[in-house]
Amino acid sequence: NLPLFILLLLFLLSPQLYLPGRGQALGQTRFVCTSVPLDGDVCAASAPGSGSAEELRTTVLQLRETVLQQKETIMNQKETIRELTAKLGRCESQNALEPGEPKGGGAGRKGGLGKNTMGDLSRAPAAETLSQLGQTLQSLKTRLENLEQFSRMNSSSQTTNLKDILQNKIDDLEKQVLSRVNSLEEGKFSPKNESEERGKIESTLTSLHQRISDLEKGQKDNRPPDRFQLTFPLRTNYMYAKVKKSLPEMYAFSVCMWMKSNASPGMGTPFSYAVPGQANELVLIEWGNNPMEILINDKVAKLPFVINDGKWHHICVTWTTRDGVWEAYQDGTQTGNGENLAPYHPIKPQGVLVLGQEQDTLGGGFDATQAFVGELAHFNVWDRKLSPGEVYSLATCSTRALAGNVIAWAEANIDIYGGATKWTFEACRQLN
Repeated sequence: NLPLFILLLLFLLSPQLYLPGRGQALGQTRFVCTSVPLDGDVCAASAPGSGSAEELRTTVLQLRETVLQQKETIMNQKETIRELTAKLGRCESQNALEPGEPKGGGAGRKGGLGKNTMGDLSRAPAAETLSQLGQTLQSLKTRLENLEQFSRMNSSSQTTNLKDILQNKIDDLEKQVLSRVNSLEEGKFSPKNESEERGKIESTLTSLHQRISDLEKGQKDNRPPDRFQLTFPLRTNYMYAKVKKSLPEMYAFSVCMWMKSNASPGMGTPFSYAVPGQANELVLIEWGNNPMEILINDKVAKLPFVINDGKWHHICVTWTTRDGVWEAYQDGTQTGNGENLAPYHPIKPQGVLVLGQEQDTLGGGFDATQAFVGELAHFNVWDRKLSPGEVYSLATCSTRALAGNVIAWAEANIDIYGGATKWTFEACRQLN
């Protein structure tokens, strides 16, 4: 049977083509059988469309090479699948069996109580996690060195915002590093090199803590008494500052300050002054979607301020009891004025002046929805109306700017409560 002979010849040339399970590897390849006469030359026989036996032999060799390449590709893919399967198995075992949890699960979780498992941590391999944390710490270290260099050139200023970010980031990293490494150690995924990496990271954290502490201590000692700001990061009913000195009876006043906030809706109450029998003797408030308002003896004037953009702004409000005339300044420019605001009502003495909260009772009755969120500095009060030139000097941080003759901004005059913090004031340094 001549066709059978041709098939036998193809098998001898390329036995891989006929191994069990290999047939699918040929894809779209097609075999062509040609009848050869009994007295004919097998090698001279040619398939339809082919020119000679040599071309047939070349085609067979190409098919054989293709099969070999596909075989190699399949082997590589199998190896990749094995690696991915192993990694998936490790991840699943970590998720299913946390450190200290029995294999039975369920009731055995009590043993893990009291430990911060940091559920939001990445389940990445230990080496990768520690490497990422190490890179982050190195970045923080570089930024801190830049901060120290800047501080040496500007000894009177303190880059507070940067240090605050660094400190928070370091605290978070400490928790993540210690929790992650402890978890890996208990899970028997802590080779020697990872333990060494852990030691390096802990050492870097300790060094950063010490350097920031030294930086803060040295700069605070050199800080002028008025170069500070108050920060109210949260809308609460317990975070505030209190001015130690009360206001005298006043027939005119000017209140000026620096503020920065992007709280919404409304930045809250930068300050409130209450006296016995009148909680709203003098209040500055931006509540909800209302514009900022000045209240005097419960009488209200709307102020044309646009300052809720997260940037530092200088504002001033002046008032005289005669006809209740008032003026509003933003960043050194008058933006509004009016009259009939509590006319002929003098500001009463012996009250309580609070920064950051609105008082419903004398010195208390705070409402979290009316709390100030942001930063405040250089709160000064005068018992007279400031001139436009004096207001401009304050807004441009001029050396000719005067401190309040009733309330002057100084650390010794302010007590803080509930987690409000003091930092070095930066707005004037940025302007200069």
